[in-house]
Amino acid sequence: MPKKKTGQRKKAEKQKLRLKEIRSREVPLADFPCNAPMECDKCERKQKSRAFCYFCQSMQRLPICAQCGKVKCMLKTGDCVIKHAGVYTTGMGMVGAICDFCEAWVCHGRKCLQTHACSCPLQNAVCLECERGVWDHGGRIFKCSYCNGFLCEDDQFEHQASCQVLESENFKCQSCNRLGQYSCLRCKTCYCEDHVRRKGFKYEKNKAIPCPKCNYETSVTKDLSMSTRSHKYGRQQQGGAVDSDDEYGGGGYGGYYGGYSGAGAGTSSYGAGDYDDDDDEEDDDDDDDESESERQQKTKYLLKKMANRLPAFCGNAKRVKNTI
Repeated sequence: MPKKKTGQRKKAEKQKLRLKEIRSREVPLADFPCNAPMECDKCERKQKSRAFCYFCQSMQRLPICAQCGKVKCMLKTGDCVIKHAGVYTTGMGMVGAICDFCEAWVCHGRKCLQTHACSCPLQNAVCLECERGVWDHGGRIFKCSYCNGFLCEDDQFEHQASCQVLESENFKCQSCNRLGQYSCLRCKTCYCEDHVRRKGFKYEKNKAIPCPKCNYETSVTKDLSMSTRSHKYGRQQQGGAVDSDDEYGGGGYGGYYGGYSGAGAGTSSYGAGDYDDDDDEEDDDDDDDESESERQQKTKYLLKKMANRLPAFCGNAKRVKNTI
């Protein structure tokens, strides 16, 4: 018979399993020491933890290790590459290298120097929006909570606000005409129950179904606030979308011509519209009368000039003057 486990043994096994879960869990990108916030000692600007200031290129007084996050080496582990017996080291006496990916200091511990470069979380940290790497901007790096892509500090909120938009104009499956029950937030496509599963692929229980295109975890469409892409064709109103053509008279032709609407303003009442039309007609009549009187005066003036220029021997000159 196997020996009965004691209480201390059971407690040790539970603690071992708990520590294993903690090590295997996914740590948020903002909690890594290589992505920690830092304030420059010289220019006092906030930025990502790095070896040299992004703005003034000055070195920090107390650098932080990008792997273990310590500021002072207290010689507890004993794996220091540079031995300093009985002395606590800080500053440049603690560092051993600079990571090529996250641009941060790594301490002179053997474990940190050997493991950080291979497990650096910022190896492929290129922003999805601006396509800048760690060395091209001074801010921290974040991950989109929907598509799990890298984002810089400037574009993180703008990207996440527009990330839940599908590439298609409806929620139908890409392979058939049925409603897509699963959505991939990385490919921005929907899949039905039949086409989301691949033949010959083994799916794990109680886990999300991976996308058949990019292998990213899919989500149920009804649990998300997904929206479709809308296309706007032709000339549209600059003041916003119009639900009906009656609101703007002719409607739909005001985008490039200063909001011109087909028949009138479209917002005035019937009585006011009739009164305005009568005023316009009276104004037109007055303009016509003024133009006719001006023409008559011009013709009389020209005829008088012509009569004065006629020769004296012309007998018709007197007749012309008398008619005028």
